[in-house]
Amino acid sequence: MRVLITGATGLIGTKISALCHEKGIDVNYLTTSEDKIQHKDHYRGFLWNPQKGEIDKRAIDNVDAIINLVGASIAQRWTDENKRKILNSRVESTNLLCNTLSKNDHQIKQIVSASAIGVYPSSLQKLYFEDKDAIDDSFVGDVVVKWESAVDNFKDLGLKVSKIRIGLVMAKNGGMLEKLKEPVKFNIGAPLGTGKQWQSWIHISDLTNIFMYVLENGLSGTFNGVAPNPVTNKEMTKEVANQLNKPLWLPNVPGFVLKTYFGEMATLLLSSQLVSSKKIEEQGYHFQYLHLQPALDDLL
Repeated sequence: MRVLITGATGLIGTKISALCHEKGIDVNYLTTSEDKIQHKDHYRGFLWNPQKGEIDKRAIDNVDAIINLVGASIAQRWTDENKRKILNSRVESTNLLCNTLSKNDHQIKQIVSASAIGVYPSSLQKLYFEDKDAIDDSFVGDVVVKWESAVDNFKDLGLKVSKIRIGLVMAKNGGMLEKLKEPVKFNIGAPLGTGKQWQSWIHISDLTNIFMYVLENGLSGTFNGVAPNPVTNKEMTKEVANQLNKPLWLPNVPGFVLKTYFGEMATLLLSSQLVSSKKIEEQGYHFQYLHLQPALDDLL
């Protein structure tokens, strides 16, 4: 088997590429940098430039499936320019892939694409499942809707389409945990806003394994990529502090302070998404990290 991975050198893509190597799955990957091109039998790089609509068509040769992870970080100040970058990096790249397949012979049968739980409206009470139509009336909600719509176009080409709505990723280097632990390490950690907002997290190992599980079992549809036991921001901050043996002595950081400092992007810190993992579990996936404490034990 050979897969084509976009975003292969990012936090999630690096782990998925390593998993593919362990499982004997060959990898093609797309990159915008010539310096990142490798030409090994089992790991081959190809150039593309989604902004200009350019792609090395050899990237799809002998490929059975696509794992689509590319996208500019959403954790940056939401200026008009950055908003365009965040949206276009997802939609333009997905459209370029779809157009490339439509115009060239290939044997690709499935695409497994990243998405985000930010599509769900902020709520302290509501539990969200994949089959609900609730869409957050925000920049993130708009990005996810347009991103998933672009991915759905692959259905017209006869491909199985799978989307993983990713929660807050816990990893040693990168993701949500890296941002959480820095202030705690310097004794200035504190819950954000009320601290009551739900944070649906996932260990990087479970997230990458879900992508592979969906791929290897040929599952189609939308799946939440979150652990079974979300926690509040206050609980998460407290547990990180416990793991690092650091005190939490500061009061909560008020929402208006976060909005002043981060601008509109403060939405990411203050919104609350209580998200269910039931659907992927019903498909037979078993989580390695169901609770936050063991996950942090492993990572910290």
